[in-house]
Amino acid sequence: MRRLGGERQRRGRARAARVVAVVAGIGLAVLGTLLVRYGIPSDAKAPRGAGAAGTDVGWGFTHTQFSADRGTDRSVERAERLLSAHSMPQNQHIMGWGARNPEPSPGHYDFTDLDRRIGLIRRTGGTPVLTLCCSPDWMKGGAAGHTDWGALEKAPDPAHYADFAALAGKIARRYPDVRHFVVWNEFKGFFDDRRGRWDYEGYTRLYNLVHRELKKANEKNLVGGPYLVMDSEGGSGASGSPLKGAWGNIDRRTLDALVYWDRHKAGADFVVVDGSSYSKDDRHVPGPFAATRKFADVGRWIRRETGLPLWWAEWYVEVADENDDRAGWSERKRTAAQAVALIEMTLGGADGGFYWNPQNEGSGSGDCPGCLWSGTELGGGGRELPMMRLLSRFSRAFPPGTRLRDVEVAGGGRSAVRVLADDRTAMVVNTSGRRSPVTVDGRELALDGYQVRWLRRAS
Repeated sequence: MRRLGGERQRRGRARAARVVAVVAGIGLAVLGTLLVRYGIPSDAKAPRGAGAAGTDVGWGFTHTQFSADRGTDRSVERAERLLSAHSMPQNQHIMGWGARNPEPSPGHYDFTDLDRRIGLIRRTGGTPVLTLCCSPDWMKGGAAGHTDWGALEKAPDPAHYADFAALAGKIARRYPDVRHFVVWNEFKGFFDDRRGRWDYEGYTRLYNLVHRELKKANEKNLVGGPYLVMDSEGGSGASGSPLKGAWGNIDRRTLDALVYWDRHKAGADFVVVDGSSYSKDDRHVPGPFAATRKFADVGRWIRRETGLPLWWAEWYVEVADENDDRAGWSERKRTAAQAVALIEMTLGGADGGFYWNPQNEGSGSGDCPGCLWSGTELGGGGRELPMMRLLSRFSRAFPPGTRLRDVEVAGGGRSAVRVLADDRTAMVVNTSGRRSPVTVDGRELALDGYQVRWLRRAS
């Protein structure tokens, strides 16, 4: 997964060091049939958390190392106009991913970068979300006043859990308009090599201390975790995991960690996870579009287990290369696969999520596979890219609490078409690279390969 901290625990640390050293389906005839196939009663549509605390955010993105707060004046201005026109929730980490160490030594703070990022979110009308990761060096065995970015993914020492919670409380008071907080990122530093499992007891102690401080700062603050990676093994496997499908099965150790946190947490307003449609060995099973069903299956299991509104902090559909880049697909195929992933997450009960990495370094020319806008580092940057059009439109069309409706799909190309709809809007996706003739809602369409088409439905 493209991030300052690397893709997965098994190769994350090495990639983080390299990066920092430089500087972070098969379609169905009707949606009702689809819902029944997924084990969701057709009259219930999808198990969404409408009206529950924490569901008022929806679909947006996470700022990473390079974003619209820096660059040439014209490119930054262009990107800000784009963001203002498509107001969405925007997530920022408190250390790393574009933000320097907020407390280099005990009691001495530097909020310069956080102030700048929060300022961008405010100016562009986004809903601000803060991910409380990572921790200053002195909280994890490093020297006060020094930042070793190669150690970014280390968890704080247990003796400093309370210090990290105090920092979280100070940040919450500094930005009183921020109401949504995610505690930590992907259990970074919490894997117990000796026991061969996650240290979910340690994470939950940290989470509970942070939760207490955030509620003390403002009882209206909404707090969630545990931001686990829902890694899966390809094929039917024999890991003993109860969460499995044609796409593979989830690592049982991950489920154990989530269940422990859920049963021992001080409280939570939402649950957060991330994951990819492909397996740990970088395979799409049974194929890149059908594999996205994993998001629906995982979402339903989490909603059933926790009863909480669900966010996807990150999600991925294209396998990264050795440089952690995803540039093997055409932009049309990539956007279509992302659209199907959004459908699956919604059917799985997700109330929202955050697309990772809106721009790359020096991508002002527009050569930025999967980015939301072209990079602001160059003069021609800040321009809208296909993923921005998809994500912003989806965010407006299917906000939290949307009641999904059935759509009739017919015609020779129906097996390649996926649809998500409410009373007013339908998003139609051709999962084939070939032209597909299809009838949707009685309307004849000829969808180009990997086309995403929006339809206005008759009221």
